[in-house]
Amino acid sequence: MYDIIPSLQPYIKLICTMDCDEGTDTSHVRVLPDTCVELFVNYTSTPIAIIGDELHKRSIISFRMSRPMDIQMRKGAGCLAVCFYPGMAYKFFHLPMQMLTDTNAALSDVWNNLAEEIEDKMASARNNDTRVFMVQHYLLRQLTRAKNDLQVAYCLQQVQSAAGLISVSKLTNDTGISQRHLSRKFQQYIGLSPKEYLRVSRFIQSLTHLKKHPVLSLTEIACKSGYYDQAHFNRDYKTYTGGTPSELVHAPHILY
Repeated sequence: MYDIIPSLQPYIKLICTMDCDEGTDTSHVRVLPDTCVELFVNYTSTPIAIIGDELHKRSIISFRMSRPMDIQMRKGAGCLAVCFYPGMAYKFFHLPMQMLTDTNAALSDVWNNLAEEIEDKMASARNNDTRVFMVQHYLLRQLTRAKNDLQVAYCLQQVQSAAGLISVSKLTNDTGISQRHLSRKFQQYIGLSPKEYLRVSRFIQSLTHLKKHPVLSLTEIACKSGYYDQAHFNRDYKTYTGGTPSELVHAPHILY
């Protein structure tokens, strides 16, 4: 991972590079939803990856909000990955996030000719440190100076503090707006309704417990994560991983 310049730190969670130097394509991996938008800038002439059944040749923006994605990097591929905090990608791509939820969009469809300019400069850069500097420069150019939506920012902070264990009604009461109005704001800035965002957040918290407490039973993990019963726990895992909690624990191809 690389250092993020101070002016981008409120918006960007991490920056890293990914290279497939092997003689063959990587094995398929399943990446689970995390409510974050990720930018992958291709700095090679090789197609970047196969996601699902679709080959992505150039740079993409991945909106992995509420569904898992199966990914296979192509041999010789290399890209720089930027992961945004929930609700923060909107300030760089200037599109209602619900238009792109659970999709992978070509960067050229969003930033038009600027995408090719970035790729050309990244390809000719001497090393990854230079590429990281370049991409942050371009991100600063795209960053809108509009103020953050304070009501959405407050809700995101509350959800994080409560590890997802907070109700939509509590959020609407605290912000003083209707559930419909809050839902419109969430769809615009995050790409999910408040209810779905809370549901994914609770699931993500359960993954944290799985990693931190491997000796606990799945029933104990469900309870610790705020699930009312095992049925709701299993349902969310089926939705967000494609399998059961037990299958996830024993699946080396699933990243979480």
